Amino acid sequence: MIALFSPQFMLLSNITQFSPMFYLTGFPGLDTIEHWIFIPFFLMYLVAISGNCFILIVIKTNPRLHRPMYYLLSFLAFTDLGLSVSTLPTTMGIFWFKSHGIYFVACQIQMFCIHSFSFMESSVLLIMSFDRFLAICHPLRYSVIITSQRVIRAGLAVIFRGPVALVPLVLLLKTFPYCGPRVLSHSFCLHQEVIHLACTDTTFNNLYGLAVVVFTMMLDLVLIALSYGVILHTVARLASQEEQLRAFQTCTSHLCAVLIFFVPMVGLSLVHRFGKHVPLAVHLLMANVYLFVPPMLNPIIYSIKTKEIRHVISKLLSLRKVSTKSWS
Repeated sequence: MIALFSPQFMLLSNITQFSPMFYLTGFPGLDTIEHWIFIPFFLMYLVAISGNCFILIVIKTNPRLHRPMYYLLSFLAFTDLGLSVSTLPTTMGIFWFKSHGIYFVACQIQMFCIHSFSFMESSVLLIMSFDRFLAICHPLRYSVIITSQRVIRAGLAVIFRGPVALVPLVLLLKTFPYCGPRVLSHSFCLHQEVIHLACTDTTFNNLYGLAVVVFTMMLDLVLIALSYGVILHTVARLASQEEQLRAFQTCTSHLCAVLIFFVPMVGLSLVHRFGKHVPLAVHLLMANVYLFVPPMLNPIIYSIKTKEIRHVISKLLSLRKVSTKSWS
């Protein structure tokens, strides 16, 4: 745990008596090597932001990719980009400037953005699973049902589903009094942590937050699992192993994205709800994996597994080689 009686923290405690602030701890006990921890985090941010921007630019600038499947991929890249940018200010502030204090309003905005983009990503993954379900189980009807306009409308609808539900949850935090040291165990604000610092009855917030999670992310996970159950059943009925492999290969990228997003999310939820005696290191690891790993890995996975994006990358590399030779 952080040094609660250090001069820096005592000063922050005095400040919070007059202005609502929280203290972001970052990596307790590892203050002396935070400059080394900065390196992998910087690389993750670099890959996540540049990779997702690259996918958005490639889809935007290539008319051949203006199809439903790539619109969904651009939605996924947008949510991953938003998730990375949401945690960037405070995480890099701790690494670069040793800035641990955050005003409550800024904390509210950050937690709203983090949870909103998480809900958006869950919704996008659900739509992508429905897309794969139709492509494999009903290929003849796919082009009729999945049109660009319908994908954009569905994407916009589910993208705003989570943020709208989060508004009262985040605004209610402003009405709660917060007693004692306002210390958060991460380098960013999460609702499930802030609510534990309130020194009043938070039953409504807890139940409402649980209901939002159940009827958004958990429902999405159940529907995705059901869609893959039907997909596996359909693939198993195909005549040859070659057809089975070809059909299932169209789902591998999406399935990887689902696993790297939902497995840490479920783990983090279980740790926060039932892991009161779990070491702090486990909380930090689960939260950081949940927020930093999917935005970093998704552009890599889709760049490797998507033929059209691979073609664009190889084309860019060949152009770079030609330009390098011309300058040499």
